[in-house]
Amino acid sequence: MSGGALVRRRALLGTVVLVALVALAGLFSYLTRDHRTVSNHAAAPSSSPSAPSSAPASPAANGRSAALPVPPDTRDPIAFGKAVAVALWSYDTRAYSQPELVAALHRWLTGEEKYADADSVERQVPSPLLWGRMADSGQFATAVAAEAHFPESFTRALQADPGAITQAYVYAVTVSGKQSIAWDGSPQGGAEDRSVTLAVQCRPDRPCVLVGVMPSVAP
Repeated sequence: MSGGALVRRRALLGTVVLVALVALAGLFSYLTRDHRTVSNHAAAPSSSPSAPSSAPASPAANGRSAALPVPPDTRDPIAFGKAVAVALWSYDTRAYSQPELVAALHRWLTGEEKYADADSVERQVPSPLLWGRMADSGQFATAVAAEAHFPESFTRALQADPGAITQAYVYAVTVSGKQSIAWDGSPQGGAEDRSVTLAVQCRPDRPCVLVGVMPSVAP
């Protein structure tokens, strides 16, 4: 990938992301900068809290103890955002390698290359070196996404320009939950609260996919 293309891709979730209204209005501007449609748009799904969720998993390979995350088949950005958060906060160094987890998370990304920010997803995964050290102690993590909503700034931007979302159908979703970490000799481990803001693409005619992870959490 050329340097210019990489810069443009990172700009989607980087510089542009926190420019206006915590850059979520800036996200709208970026995604609709070439074409501003005025057609009828799909109503945004409810952002009311729902039961905690976890990401679906594929069957474990070779009898190993955990499976890689598989994206759910949903057209609800809130439900998909919660599944993404669980996938990002969960791992098992005993069951698969760091490259295998990265490859699995890439399958959650949109196939529209001009929007997909794989780098922002990869930054959520421990580096190969750190992964190796974690594997030495059999470290693994599970997660629960307790709540998800559209950030206030995103909602205001959508209300100000409802047609803007019909260009890329990208929603901002902030998810809060808890990550629990354990390792050999310490099955209870420890837990901490986690939050993340995601860019999720949900076109009306296909299941939701991930665009990327925002550089900061939008309330």
